[in-house]
Amino acid sequence: MDKPKGSLLEIFKASTKLGFTSFGGPVAHLAYFKDEYIDRRKWLDDKTYADIIALCQFLPGPASSQVGISIGMLRGGLLGGIISWIGFTVPSILVLILFALMYQTYDIGDAPFIHSLKVVAAAVVLHALIGLGKKLTPDRPRIAIALASAFILLLYPSAWMQIIVILAAGLLGLKLFSGLAESKIQPFPVTFSKKAGMISLSVLVTLLITLPIIARNTDNLLIQLFDTFFRVGSLVFGGGHVVLPMLEREVVPTGWLTANEFLAGYGMAQAVPGPLFTFSSYLGTMIEGVVGAVVATAGIFLPSFLFLIAALPFLNELRRRPAFQGILTGVNASVVGILLAAFYDPVIVSSILDGSDFALAAILFALLHFFKVPAWAIVLIGVAGGTMLSYL
Repeated sequence: MDKPKGSLLEIFKASTKLGFTSFGGPVAHLAYFKDEYIDRRKWLDDKTYADIIALCQFLPGPASSQVGISIGMLRGGLLGGIISWIGFTVPSILVLILFALMYQTYDIGDAPFIHSLKVVAAAVVLHALIGLGKKLTPDRPRIAIALASAFILLLYPSAWMQIIVILAAGLLGLKLFSGLAESKIQPFPVTFSKKAGMISLSVLVTLLITLPIIARNTDNLLIQLFDTFFRVGSLVFGGGHVVLPMLEREVVPTGWLTANEFLAGYGMAQAVPGPLFTFSSYLGTMIEGVVGAVVATAGIFLPSFLFLIAALPFLNELRRRPAFQGILTGVNASVVGILLAAFYDPVIVSSILDGSDFALAAILFALLHFFKVPAWAIVLIGVAGGTMLSYL
């Protein structure tokens, strides 16, 4: 296997920067990754990046987090993937743990700044979606696939329909784009073998089978927490927003949280940078304190590492084949449609509630897209503007 090219320190610096500034959810994260890892640092080419996005859309779990972990693995091996995850994820974990602790002491669930951050997210997501669309849907056939994907998912919003859309787009890509495959595809450096991949998949399956049995036969709350969040992280398709209703069914009917406590955390999870799956940190804290946060977070993200170790060695070989390149081209186009549907619901639906929200989002988008104001400044402007509007 090829050796990774990067130092762990540079991976940590780059991913931590993104962890503090990547507002806007999965759509925005992919654009932030491209700006930092592909355009600025030149760690990967556009083709490799698009293939990784397509792979992570196939896998259960948080797609944008898996893309970041994959880039870390290709740059610095397995440890590089872990470092990349730490840098990108820990900032939002800490914020959500702190928010949970504050929520248990003070009633801040309806604070104006939470809704203001949702408006900021709408502007950032639109900016990211435009940039990603230019790369992944450069011609009419791919634009058509993207629009059809968005239309279907808006009519029938479900994780299973998303899987069907991705599979259908892959078949269309096989028919339409295999003849356009690139003849020279540079292999990317994977430091673990196919044998390691099979072992990783075996561990995943074993845990899925044994954890529920152990959890049902013990009164240990931490084991029950780990089982719940590991199972959700292993089985949820569709990314962060899809995981929320699954988690609600796991923690509210059981009495671990009230509906109001759950919804307050949901609002804050959308407002912080980093992956939406860090909502698990808030839930774990509310249920069993900081130790519960560690257990819940480890449980929901561990499947992502196991899936990627299993998949990346095989992707490296498959992506050289014209037929598979065609499939990935179709899938990449459908990804734009999936993200377009997600931009409407839940991003727009939960953030743009009236004319003042729309006006603020439009101003923030213009500052970000046309005047190139950095994301951190957009967040500050959005929070200040939204808080002022809430008192008018």
